[in-house]
Amino acid sequence: MPVIAMTQEMGSLAKDVALKLASALDIEVMRNEVVDHVSAKMALPKSAVRRLREGKAGFLERLKTDRKIMALYTAEEVFELANRGNVVLRGWGATCLLRPVPHVPCVRITSSFEKRVEWLMSSLETEDRDFAASEIRRSDEAHASRMHQQFGVSWGDPVLYDMVLNTDRVSVDSCVEQIILLSRRPEFQETEESRAVLANMTLEARIHAAIKDNAATRDTHITVEARNGEVALLGIVLDAQERARTEQVVTEVPGVAGVDNQLRLMTSQKQFMSAKHHIPRDA
Repeated sequence: MPVIAMTQEMGSLAKDVALKLASALDIEVMRNEVVDHVSAKMALPKSAVRRLREGKAGFLERLKTDRKIMALYTAEEVFELANRGNVVLRGWGATCLLRPVPHVPCVRITSSFEKRVEWLMSSLETEDRDFAASEIRRSDEAHASRMHQQFGVSWGDPVLYDMVLNTDRVSVDSCVEQIILLSRRPEFQETEESRAVLANMTLEARIHAAIKDNAATRDTHITVEARNGEVALLGIVLDAQERARTEQVVTEVPGVAGVDNQLRLMTSQKQFMSAKHHIPRDA
């Protein structure tokens, strides 16, 4: 059940590598699953989700969108796809989300800025180099900003990846060969322990999404720890009713075998309610 996480960098030929890699391994490539999932969950047009990701959304569109919730729903779908296996996951923060999973190779496909500009000019059939360069910069800035906001990392840091391949010097076919070799190394073979890590992360993401999906718990901010179906709920809630509602929502999530409700009640409800209403939207 190979799962390979790759970056998405405009003009780097990462898409070509992903498609050939999936064909060589006879597995799937993530296509529109994440945008479909996020769009449905947030009741947003797919075009709006793409604009927000690509840095093309206008001020009002950005203002009205809770990017923290978008990141939560994105993570939920990426983990679900990885848990099913046999897939190449490109972009959507997959390399950061799945880095803790031992059997998932995380690969960055990159290229020089000039080569990427040339690629975009050719793709658009334009001679406007300045326009192509500005589009590449805008895309890079959107990726870098999202990675920093969501994971607190620098997008280009090579330490985040198990392999970095430069398509200026390495052909698409050679990239595919190198990734396959890496995926077959002992370090990246599935084990019972590595599958458990992914299953636990998948369940945690599923629970966080379920809490946001329910009107009664939408404003509840807690920590969730899952281990083999057993779930611990940690944090502070307003009152006993919120504590009970949260436990009920979590209990109904598929894959939850038991709930250890360690949620504590706030002693000063007035102060806690004020704090909850002032949580930044993008925190």
